[in-house]
Amino acid sequence: MRGKILSFLIVLTLLALPTTAQCPSLGRTVVLKAPAVSMTSTGEMIGVPTEFVITVAPGSGHVYVETWPLTEVDMQASARLAAEIAGVVTGKDMSKYDVFIQVRADSPIIGGPSAGGTMTVGIIAALMGWDVRSDVMMTGMINPDGSIGPVGGILEKASAAHQAGAKIFLIPKGQRIQVVTETQKKQIGPITQITTTQRKVDVVEYAQERWGLKVIEISDIYEAVYYFTGHKLEKPQPPQNVVISTSFLEGEAKSDYEETLQYYNTISNKLKNSEVGYTTYSYLKAALDNAKSTLDNAKNALDSGKYYTAMSLSFQARIVIRHVDWYIDLYEGKDIEDIFSEVKDEIDRIESYISNLTIRGVTMLQAVAAAETRIEEAKEYLKEAQISYYNQDYWNAIGDAAYSYERARTAELWAELGEKYGRGEEISREAIKKAARTQLDNARLIVTYITSMFGEQNLQDLVDTLNKGEAYYEDGKYSAALFSAMEARIRGEVILDTIGIDNVTVLKEKLEDIKESAKGAIALAQSGGTIPLLSMAYYEFAESYEAKGDLEDLITAMIFYQYARETAMIFVSWKSQENTEVSTETEIITTSTTTSTSTQTTTTQQTTTTTEQICGPGVLVALSLLGLVFRRRF
Repeated sequence: MRGKILSFLIVLTLLALPTTAQCPSLGRTVVLKAPAVSMTSTGEMIGVPTEFVITVAPGSGHVYVETWPLTEVDMQASARLAAEIAGVVTGKDMSKYDVFIQVRADSPIIGGPSAGGTMTVGIIAALMGWDVRSDVMMTGMINPDGSIGPVGGILEKASAAHQAGAKIFLIPKGQRIQVVTETQKKQIGPITQITTTQRKVDVVEYAQERWGLKVIEISDIYEAVYYFTGHKLEKPQPPQNVVISTSFLEGEAKSDYEETLQYYNTISNKLKNSEVGYTTYSYLKAALDNAKSTLDNAKNALDSGKYYTAMSLSFQARIVIRHVDWYIDLYEGKDIEDIFSEVKDEIDRIESYISNLTIRGVTMLQAVAAAETRIEEAKEYLKEAQISYYNQDYWNAIGDAAYSYERARTAELWAELGEKYGRGEEISREAIKKAARTQLDNARLIVTYITSMFGEQNLQDLVDTLNKGEAYYEDGKYSAALFSAMEARIRGEVILDTIGIDNVTVLKEKLEDIKESAKGAIALAQSGGTIPLLSMAYYEFAESYEAKGDLEDLITAMIFYQYARETAMIFVSWKSQENTEVSTETEIITTSTTTSTSTQTTTTQQTTTTTEQICGPGVLVALSLLGLVFRRRF
């Protein structure tokens, strides 16, 4: 009886599938193999060959994914992005096609975004009617601009590629050097000694020497398609002469500096004439001295034509000055509730102004998104100020209130810039909502993938950033949600990009690649008629950190160059989505099976180096501080 009921339910499920889906047999199918990573019962990662059967058929823009067995990290978002990018690079209207993807492995795999590049190649080959080589495999995320992003488990995947008979294995550019952590136990009488060592492995040399496997680093989907099919797709070339300037902020930067300098002088005199005691005076005077030093740096940036950097430095100085200003008021009897009320009134006024704007064109959308993100941040810090006050932590209460007030003012300026440069047709809230949802899904994919490898406790700030984006989305703040998601995704990518880098020299080489990519993205945006305000601002800000040259500053520069690239290119993929309907019900069948797993041991040669070690947990610690850096930007 149970069998009959189950059969009946299966029939009902099949009948309930969307009627717009076409039969896969009407399309063209390609089969590719890709290496994945599986976790053994002891927590060890091993490589697992995985088969992708990809069919593209006439349809209405749906993407269907079947995984067997179930992947630990959902790859539906990656499949959707793969279909979108395939449409962009081939010039095909994906609203006229359905994509069917079957993923098969011998054991449960972590899955996630690392197969994004492979799926994109398969969809392109099916669309174009091209054959794919069976002796080529790859790993790597697909990014919205068509670049191949970093992934984990490169060494294990190289082993899986060899097991599957591959002769060529494609990996993301910059990931040939991997760090393997080994733990050894030694029993000395009743004491167990545990030793952990890190070994660097050049995957290109190691794979060639051990298996005769040729490992090649690639930058984008165009290179991947060539290695798989022998066909070259035309790649958009940015203009050679790229002008990246923040001169659009020149007037605002100069007036902002002058106002902040005047404010500093006013509060310096206010402190001298105040009734605070010696200890408090000394403390507040030191804070003002630091603010003046920051203002001097802002003046230097102004004189160098670095207007966004100058505004960011003036912003940092003004927070400190206002902190001192309001702390003196509090000391001399002003009710802190009056300060909170003043901040809230300013936030409400600016938020009302932003919410009533009609967004016209992508340039204005970027500026309004920056404004919306900043006003939400101002609201959060006002809440933090009130919490500190109720906990009788008056110093931090005033500090958070000062930050909230100044952050709201930056939101107003970005909104004004949006109005100034807004032109073209109105962009609907529904279109922004759709773009935000896509970005959140892509970010969730990467964050889940990373936390599955390194643990959520090491990356709580990254998880919080993504959750904040989801909260914005639920609250209807779609522009803020979009950029919070992008921030989380970029920070996740940088973790993967830097986890195998073991010295500053190599980090600088990687940074230069990202910098050039950002410059090209800005040029492409400009050639398409967009003024990438945020992109140029973040590019300049990244340069200021790159110039400092130490480890944390280089990683921060990498983040902001990535941000510059993404804010320039995000709306290219967003525009393509306006013509592509991708089903939110992407999964036809997901089946979980239980299979036995086996462990695999590989040996690498230990190398020594005298350069500064930054691999592994050190990178996670550095990246966990990036939330503080983002607070400093204007």
